[in-house]
Amino acid sequence: MPTYSYACTACDNRFDIVQSFNDDSLTECPECTGKLRKLFNSVGVVFKGSGFYRTDSRGGSSTASEPAKSDSSSSSSSTSKSTAAPAAAAS
Repeated sequence: MPTYSYACTACDNRFDIVQSFNDDSLTECPECTGKLRKLFNSVGVVFKGSGFYRTDSRGGSSTASEPAKSDSSSSSSSTSKSTAAPAAAAS
């Protein structure tokens, strides 16, 4: 079950609670009965294993597209070589 963080808008009381996905969000502060708001934190995800690259979890999209460009350029260069060979044989 996930852990959710809440903060009271009246007394600034902050706490974490383990809730099911099906449970309703808390709306009332247990200390002052003020209004609660749910806090959203960043999630620490670490990709491990041979199927992941170090740049997969980075924010820049340019590093993720670089391997695709090198693959397409190598396939286009092999295509140009194969089309150049018959043209040379035809001459």
